[in-house]
Amino acid sequence: MKSPASCVLTINGGSSSIRFAVYKAGETLQRLIAGKIDRVGLSGTNLVVTGCAGKPEAPRRVAAADHRAAVNFLVGWLEAQPVFASVKAVGHRVVHGMKHSEPERVTPRLLAELHRITPYDPDHLPHEIELIEAIRQRHPNLLQVACFDTAFHRAMPQVAKLLPIPRRYAAKGVERYGFHGLSYAYLMEELRRLDPAAAKGKVILAHLGNGASLAAVRDGKSIDTSMGFTPTAGLVMSTRTGDLDPGLVYFLARTERMTASRFQHMVNHESGLLGISGTSSDVRDLLARETRDARAADAIALFCYQAKKWIGSFAAVLGGVDTLVFAGGIGENAPSVRARICEGLGFLGVELDRKRNATSAALISRADARVNVRVIRTDEELMIARSVARLLRLRTPER
Repeated sequence: MKSPASCVLTINGGSSSIRFAVYKAGETLQRLIAGKIDRVGLSGTNLVVTGCAGKPEAPRRVAAADHRAAVNFLVGWLEAQPVFASVKAVGHRVVHGMKHSEPERVTPRLLAELHRITPYDPDHLPHEIELIEAIRQRHPNLLQVACFDTAFHRAMPQVAKLLPIPRRYAAKGVERYGFHGLSYAYLMEELRRLDPAAAKGKVILAHLGNGASLAAVRDGKSIDTSMGFTPTAGLVMSTRTGDLDPGLVYFLARTERMTASRFQHMVNHESGLLGISGTSSDVRDLLARETRDARAADAIALFCYQAKKWIGSFAAVLGGVDTLVFAGGIGENAPSVRARICEGLGFLGVELDRKRNATSAALISRADARVNVRVIRTDEELMIARSVARLLRLRTPER
């Protein structure tokens, strides 16, 4: 009789969505099922599931007025799936990991630490902790692993971590952390598979989605990144400001009596592409409107302009660039945005092939360009599963 294969459940909890997947462990990981609950806390909350054949099932309406209800529904739904009996471990994306540089088993001590550092990331950590605790309560013997989004950047030089405020705050953990680390780790593993020599060179990674950031990587290690103490910093994003003049805090407090809480909400949920355009945070909507809507055109122009500036600054940090990688929903699927970002970067050796870029080919640079420009579809869930399988040394049982 065959022993059931060991499986890994991955959970990627966001502020308004929860993504999940189940992988069969072995020399390679095989995805058996994947899905997400989106629009949590909003009208039209749905569960969308994709089987191993890659075909999504019809969306299922979910009664989830808040994140806790969505978590309880998801755990109950997962328990009812036959594959759940084979799950040996659960891997969680944890956005903020402070000083942690590797995935770690969830223990009472680690959980207490995550509760303690929730002020460092109030938009993500409470929801992620809620997911961990829901599974811990219903399945206390099931191993859980925290995979930290900040871990990829822990090796950054000290000069890249420093924030220019009074030094006493550094002792409280106030420094540049960087995020999107699971995506960047996956992209580097894929680059090593595609071109091992390139992965050892000077690489700029551009994870462009609703949240957007860039990272400078040399010899496979993060040297610098655009996000900072929080994921709000860096490049302008769908609803986040990116870098902002700190003097605005005092100005808005004085002229509009804006509280710190109200300011926090504005810069994370009402700004970015949504704030500039006044209509949408979605690049697809803005591209469709830009010829007749000047504000939509402004939003797209600012996004591309800032991404271009970050690429230029990271080329300076690295002393040049050998490979530029686009990933994320925008980076993978918006050829016109990639073209605008790369326009004018010929002095760095960045030159796109129009036809390749238009089809989002794996390699979109010209054959004679000095810099290879790639499109790599990122997969944070698979990176979580890989991290868990390596930590726990999971393998498919022999027959």
